[in-house]
Amino acid sequence: MVREDKRRHEQKFIEMGLRIANYRKLKGFSQMRLAELVGISRTHLSNIEAPHSVTHISLNTLFDICDILDISVTRLLDFDD
Repeated sequence: MVREDKRRHEQKFIEMGLRIANYRKLKGFSQMRLAELVGISRTHLSNIEAPHSVTHISLNTLFDICDILDISVTRLLDFDD
C-alpha cells in the first residue's frame, strides 16, 4: 500500500534537482538558456535545482531536460548509486 506521506520522496526531488544543475553546468548552459530550451521559466528551473526546496517536475519537463542535456533519464533517477 502506498503511503500518503507527501514528504517521503523529498530527498529524491532535491537530489534530482542537484543532478540537473550539475549536468546543466557541464554542458555550459545558464539556467536561463536551459529554461528557454525546455519551455519553462528560469524561476521554475531555479526552484527545481534549489537544494533546500522540493519542486515537483512533470515527466514531460524531465524528458525535455534530459533530451537537451543529452543524458538518459536514469542518470537523474538512479538513487541507488
